[in-house]
Amino acid sequence: MPAKSKKQQMAAGAALSAKRGETKKSKLRGASREMAGSMSKSQLEDLAKTKRSKLPKKKTAKSRG
Repeated sequence: MPAKSKKQQMAAGAALSAKRGETKKSKLRGASREMAGSMSKSQLEDLAKTKRSKLPKKKTAKSRG
């Protein structure tokens, strides 16, 4: 499952780093902290490896019309 935004891809990368033991889990904040606790390593790898070139910075909410 590819990431939907640059923010999501970066958060997944930070969470993956903590899962691998490269950074401390106490350094994580917000979405990356939640991802580290609730997702497996393979799920995080799938999100983190998404290319960021064509992703929006943040996912926008669809307006109801």
